[in-house]
Amino acid sequence: MATFITLLHYSQRGMENIKDGPTRLDKAKDIYKAMGAEIKGFYLTMGRFDAVVVIEAPDDVAIAKATLAIGSQGNISTETLRAFPENEYRKIIAALP
Repeated sequence: MATFITLLHYSQRGMENIKDGPTRLDKAKDIYKAMGAEIKGFYLTMGRFDAVVVIEAPDDVAIAKATLAIGSQGNISTETLRAFPENEYRKIIAALP
């Protein structure tokens, strides 16, 4: 499974309905699960982003489908990053010419 970090901004609509946030998070977990992925961590954050989500997914297509499905609801905008855990980082560096 690949690891992804998604950075979230609440939209105006998302903020207007912020009390529905926990229910939307539960639905997002279901959407990722249907794509063979899993939310490993959700963090409300202070600063440039409103929240950070750590997700494991089988591939880029699964994460794209799930993130687009969730984003299309209009409550958030996202930026998703592929994350390499330390063991993968070490393999990548070791394989450099």
